[in-house]
Amino acid sequence: MKVQGKTIVVTGANGGMGVAVVKQLLEEGAQVVGCDLKGDQLTGLGQEKLVIFEGDLLEESFVRHVFSEANERFGKIDGLVNAAGMAQQATPIEETTLDMWHNLLDINMTLLFLSCREAVNYMKKQQNGTIVNVASISAVRPRPGLQSYIASKGGAESFSRALAIELAHENIRVNTVHPGPCDTNMLEQFAAEGTDMEKAKEDIFKRSVPMGKLLTPENIASSIVFLLSEEANMVTGATLNVDGGRGI
Repeated sequence: MKVQGKTIVVTGANGGMGVAVVKQLLEEGAQVVGCDLKGDQLTGLGQEKLVIFEGDLLEESFVRHVFSEANERFGKIDGLVNAAGMAQQATPIEETTLDMWHNLLDINMTLLFLSCREAVNYMKKQQNGTIVNVASISAVRPRPGLQSYIASKGGAESFSRALAIELAHENIRVNTVHPGPCDTNMLEQFAAEGTDMEKAKEDIFKRSVPMGKLLTPENIASSIVFLLSEEANMVTGATLNVDGGRGI
């Protein structure tokens, strides 16, 4: 029970990766607060140990409400996992609109900033806490046509490192996970329009992974649970590549 008794907030909890994180946290003994625009994939998972909030995590008032209610119900906030994210359909730079750019930075960076800022308010009072931000291996191994997505994920990693050094003396750890190509619905959102996804999985995504297979959401979730646990109590400012070797 690696996170027994801990209270963990998870953003993007209703997505493929987020659901896997919530499940493993519950299995490892945590109380979980799952946040997303919808929560239908989480229904029935945790009974009294899972609280679901549906709303827009780019709204400051909603973010404040989530953390206030979580603290009121469980008495503390030990961890935050930012699994929320938005993909970019492969698009040449000259065809990338300003709206596309802003949307990617809002979801992949501004949302992360807002949730981290709120979490730190509680963690500082406790003099303890752990934050794990999910970025992407493409931040260090780019692919063509994903320039805006990659910029946002590179920013997420840099933000995490900056926060780690800022908060180390408060006993608050901040780390980043870089997933490789993961077999979720989000994967097809990276492909160019008209792509045969089954063929792309074999010819593009799997071949980009030296270990020869796509990651599963459970692979990513296990790494996140480790970083939240006391087993990683001296790990901060680190980036963990969970990518089957793609970042080598």
